[in-house]
Amino acid sequence: MTPVNWNYPTAVRFGSGRIREIAEACRHLDISSPLVVTDTGLVRLPMTGTIIELCRADGLSTGLFSDIRANPTGSNVEAGMAACRTGGHDGIIALGGGSALDAGKAVATFAYQDCDLWDLEDIGDNWTRADRDRILPVVAVPTTAGTGSEVGRASVIVKEDEPRKVILFHPAMCPVCVILDPELTIGLSPYLTASTGMDALSHNLEAYCSSVFHPMAVGIAVEGIRLIREYLPAAVADGSNLEARSQMLAASSMGATAFQRGLGAMHALAHPLGAVYDAHHGTLNAVLMPYVLSANRDAIDIPISRLSRYLGLKEGFSPFLEWVLELRAQIGIPETLADLGIDDAKMAEIGRMAVADPSASTNPVPFDAAQYAEIGIQAVHGRL
Repeated sequence: MTPVNWNYPTAVRFGSGRIREIAEACRHLDISSPLVVTDTGLVRLPMTGTIIELCRADGLSTGLFSDIRANPTGSNVEAGMAACRTGGHDGIIALGGGSALDAGKAVATFAYQDCDLWDLEDIGDNWTRADRDRILPVVAVPTTAGTGSEVGRASVIVKEDEPRKVILFHPAMCPVCVILDPELTIGLSPYLTASTGMDALSHNLEAYCSSVFHPMAVGIAVEGIRLIREYLPAAVADGSNLEARSQMLAASSMGATAFQRGLGAMHALAHPLGAVYDAHHGTLNAVLMPYVLSANRDAIDIPISRLSRYLGLKEGFSPFLEWVLELRAQIGIPETLADLGIDDAKMAEIGRMAVADPSASTNPVPFDAAQYAEIGIQAVHGRL
């Protein structure tokens, strides 16, 4: 695929080998001392060392922070903030999947602020508590095609003392530059390719089904879903397929662009389940997907029928649901929450947390806590 640059919603350098432009991208943003923020797994892979070497070879004073969990915590972010201040860094290279990207954006936002990390919880105008001029520029380099956090204005961080996932938001949290290089996703396992790809599907699909009027987001979501239908099975089957990897990176960024329209019950449930059980976010969304679709059916039957027609399926809600189930089976996604070691003992609590999650506000059906708990129970036991 021919390399290309685009600017929607931020500057994106798309194409194989574009990671070699990392130092130039930093210099373009006047970053002379970047801190690479990544996770504990990725730090052991050659790509991390290569990126640091590219930056240092260009004269950039480059540091490294990698103490990031799969579900990043406030403690992780605070440690990253301390590393940023100690090293005197003036920008962040966020490298990895959604966890590292979210943590990197949070470090960039809060390292030099006077306000507390949790002061920017995505409620009302909390974001105005931060000094925009103290937010560091971020170059985001995703290594998975899933969260789309590289084009997002928020970070999802676990508040350990509660525990719950908190959405931190500021308009300037969005990375200033994104490098989408499919070569960096080649080593991703089939299972993580599948679960992160289904996360991208959940973003596009929930944005498409949202109750908010935003026709531009609808168009992006529809095409994102088509790309996933065509290329996710190929990326799982052959991880070296650069065309499939490229298209999935695009679909992932499209999902996070589209969910400016909002998300829904998949995420409202996945966030508390991830916080309480420390389960993988993309896998949770993939497991929950058919159960949430079924619960929303009366409200989304018509738009899902239109989507089915665009995807080349038989028109109607049932053919679309059948495709989701077939896709999950084809790429090895578990069928139930029980398969992830989650039972129904805490579903009443999960239901209450789901109602309070910001994603619930744009679900096409305003479920109450008991209804969310029931969806969770159905997902535990595999009752569609």
